[in-house]
Amino acid sequence: MSSSEEEYAPSPTGWVRDAVAKIVASGDTRSGQFNSSQPVVLLTMVGAKTGQLRKVPLMRVERDGKYLAVASLGGAPKHPVWYYNLLADPKVSLQDGTETNEYVARELDGDERAEWWELAGQVFPNYLEYQQKTERLIPVFLLERVG
Repeated sequence: MSSSEEEYAPSPTGWVRDAVAKIVASGDTRSGQFNSSQPVVLLTMVGAKTGQLRKVPLMRVERDGKYLAVASLGGAPKHPVWYYNLLADPKVSLQDGTETNEYVARELDGDERAEWWELAGQVFPNYLEYQQKTERLIPVFLLERVG
């Protein structure tokens, strides 16, 4: 994945753009938290259609150095755009606090998805509510560190 900031295209969604700007300005994902009790990570990926860098703050769901990216879109009937970016190019950068590393995303299914979904619901119970709001199965990606 390219890391050139010149290719970065800010989100058209205001709250996403604002949270990313706070994180980038401070160098710390703690500045982009949605509230004091919900830590976030910053996911950087390549846009499937544009080839530009895209950044999105996601709830921090981590276990044993692996992270989860939950494509909930608040329980909307469609997947978030970044879902398609990960399908097209699963190589991402993930910033947690002040540390950034490279990861590869893999969409989960079956028992593995169920196990990680349970953890996601424990960390951020709203995910369980979001699943009730939509007929689609909310996609879950496991992010595993490269190298």
